[in-house]
Amino acid sequence: MSSKGRPGTRGFTLIEMIMAIVIIGVGLAGLLSVFNTGVRSSVDPVVRKQLMSIAEEMLEEITLKPFATATNVAAAGCARAVFNDIGDYNGYATTGQICNLDGVPIANLNGYSVTVAVELGTLEGVTDARRITVTASRGSDSITLIGWRTNYAQ
Repeated sequence: MSSKGRPGTRGFTLIEMIMAIVIIGVGLAGLLSVFNTGVRSSVDPVVRKQLMSIAEEMLEEITLKPFATATNVAAAGCARAVFNDIGDYNGYATTGQICNLDGVPIANLNGYSVTVAVELGTLEGVTDARRITVTASRGSDSITLIGWRTNYAQ
């Protein structure tokens, strides 16, 4: 009998198989921990899309209002139905809720907040312009949209 084994015998020894399993296991554990960290620290895409929708809706609502200042009655709570020009939105803010025009909180948007600032600015040489900043937030996540409105109706 020879110590080289039978001719044509191929395969792995038990020790080689155990070493391969250990090496592959350590590699997979490292790879999965990287994926876990990436997933844990990413923003929930549903929350991000909802924040974008809230900010876009508010910015569109404001830019569709007349530019000229008009007198109106003060709004109650988070209602915006009496806002009749873009200046009325300056300082508008909600905390932990988003309301419809009549001031009724939308139940599915609990925890979301919105703030608005309308400021005098100059846009490409146009001095009679307003810069509209809308920030929608939920927890530590927020989205800020900036739009401009000029007095094009003069």
